[in-house]
Amino acid sequence: MSFVHSGARSEKASNHTNFVVEQLGRAIVAGEYPPNTMIPLDPDICEMFGVSRTVVREAKKTLIAKGLIQSKAKVGTHVRSSDDWNMFDEDVLRWHATLRNPAKFYEDLFEIRMIFEPAAAARAAEQANSIDSARLTELCDDMANATDHASFAIADYEFHKQVLKLSDNRFLHSLGNMVQTALYSMFLVEADQAFPESKTDVAHKHRVIALAIASGEASKASKAMTDVIRESYNRTRVTP
Repeated sequence: MSFVHSGARSEKASNHTNFVVEQLGRAIVAGEYPPNTMIPLDPDICEMFGVSRTVVREAKKTLIAKGLIQSKAKVGTHVRSSDDWNMFDEDVLRWHATLRNPAKFYEDLFEIRMIFEPAAAARAAEQANSIDSARLTELCDDMANATDHASFAIADYEFHKQVLKLSDNRFLHSLGNMVQTALYSMFLVEADQAFPESKTDVAHKHRVIALAIASGEASKASKAMTDVIRESYNRTRVTP
């Protein structure tokens, strides 16, 4: 029985830690605690969230690992420059995607996508065959037949993830997994703006990618992916 109680306490502490990480992380990314400023002292954080010092210490360890804060003895804990943040961390990406004005974030995301996704599409065309590419065609159908924003966005995201998988490059595949949260957030914005008027056109442009990959046309696949990403960015661009 004591083992069960111990496990329950451990799970509760973990939930509390995740909650503190979420609240502080969002606040830091949103600029509530600007770079080089101090975050509240441990006792104050305990009072803010009603948690123990152990929970606060664990939460700070997590934020340190994400590159958001740095703690020094006899000095305190301050927020690091945004250049030091781990932008491939799933939580950090998600927190950026939920900013009230994510224009700069989406611009940076667009640039990194333009670097690796066209290359992944070309690589997929060199590696995949018509059987491997069948899933891409299915996802194009899902986009064209979507009846709501979410299903359209999911099909769009899954298409790009599948291309990365077909590249047969573990680094590209892992990179896609790291940015999946941010891409999905962007696709939801795109779906909200483009659905249903543009869904047929978006699906068609994705079919061009799928056909090029299935046909082994690397340069065509790369160009088609570049066009899709650029048009996606133009639809979701947020004016600062």
